[in-house]
Amino acid sequence: MDTDTVRSPSADEDAARRREQRGWYFYDWACSVYSTSVVTVFLGPYLTSVAEAAADADGFVHPLGIPVRAGSFFAYAVSLSVVVAVLVMPLVGAAADRTGRKKPLLAAAAYTGAAATAGMFFLDGDRYLLGGLLLVVANAAQSVAMMLYNSYLPQIAPPEERDAVSSRGWAFGYAAGALVLVANLVLYTGHDSFGVSESMAVRICLASAGLWWGAFALIPLRRLRDRRAPAREASLPGFRQLVATVRDMRRHPLTLAFLLAYLIYNDGIQTVISQASVYGSKELGLGQATLIVAVLLVQVLAVAGALLLGRLARRYGAKRTILGSLVAWTLTLAAGYFLPAGAPGWFFVLAAGIGLVLGGSQALSRSLFSHLVPPGKEAEYFSAYEISDRGLSWLGPLLFGLTYQLTGSYRDAIVSLVGFFVLGFVLLARVPVRRAIADAGNPVPERI
Repeated sequence: MDTDTVRSPSADEDAARRREQRGWYFYDWACSVYSTSVVTVFLGPYLTSVAEAAADADGFVHPLGIPVRAGSFFAYAVSLSVVVAVLVMPLVGAAADRTGRKKPLLAAAAYTGAAATAGMFFLDGDRYLLGGLLLVVANAAQSVAMMLYNSYLPQIAPPEERDAVSSRGWAFGYAAGALVLVANLVLYTGHDSFGVSESMAVRICLASAGLWWGAFALIPLRRLRDRRAPAREASLPGFRQLVATVRDMRRHPLTLAFLLAYLIYNDGIQTVISQASVYGSKELGLGQATLIVAVLLVQVLAVAGALLLGRLARRYGAKRTILGSLVAWTLTLAAGYFLPAGAPGWFFVLAAGIGLVLGGSQALSRSLFSHLVPPGKEAEYFSAYEISDRGLSWLGPLLFGLTYQLTGSYRDAIVSLVGFFVLGFVLLARVPVRRAIADAGNPVPERI
């Protein structure tokens, strides 16, 4: 027998792991289009216009008989979706860990979200309630699916590979977001030449994100595999399961300490993302076209930033690289305070700074947390992580709004967010990650 043609078991395992990792990347490629095209760019203004079309003479709509200003309807729908996700994620996470069958749950969440997004094609006229319902379903489903997706990371990548694997996943997501957003903007800005109305162009853009999500979700669902887990006790109702998960985290206080640091600095990151366009339009006087180009610039550079910070993590460790990214966030916001009005070039420089640190800081936070999760509780702990990422990011917008209310200056409001990065830096610097990994029962990488 020719021994050169015989593959060793370890070679077969490596090949299977690589194949699974490549499939895993494609879920970010599938679902990130929803975040970019739907949530960040198109749905907010469009759903608000639909609600305004249905409003009474005083500018109110009345879902379930409750008077709501049409301009606030989108924000309230997003908030409701967070509440739904907070209740559902811990329950689904515990069920995934108990049964080991994550893939069917991931499929259910992904295709629920994709179907709701594709259904936004029918959001026209005064159907604001339909839009609100579809937004709640899609947002909550995305949160659940991302929790399950993230929980695969410790299972498909050994400790020494996780920073690189996580960074590539984020890079895939930002690349897809940029690619589809370019196509959407070609349709939107040239809708007359395509023979469709502006409203129809927006609805096509919204629906295309759902179709993209559903089509490319097939790849990870074919390649990822379930791991059987030992039987566990029955899951608790959603909120009680979250409390139980946090209570279990108290047995791993260093994991909880990292999650607190992440909660703080990620709140700053999410607020910068959501308020940068407000700052650009209201304080700097920039037009919609400029802001959309800035969003594209962030998407493209976030790909490079995620890969760059992933390489830096291999050399300096994930913790040091995240700390460095928080310094970069602080300097970027400080520079943003001094941006001149009516100068899009300098705003693009600010967008470039955000893009370079955005993907990397998120990707490395995910991979570092994966080391701190006790074996067998990946989905349950990542439900708490996802809630921190999505459900608890309210302090930043509150501080931004209060600062503007008290000072009347968006410059003061944007620079007030520096505190989140400074405090997050201090809290993360105090976490002894090597000891935290060992306390969680995981092998400690040579460099972390």
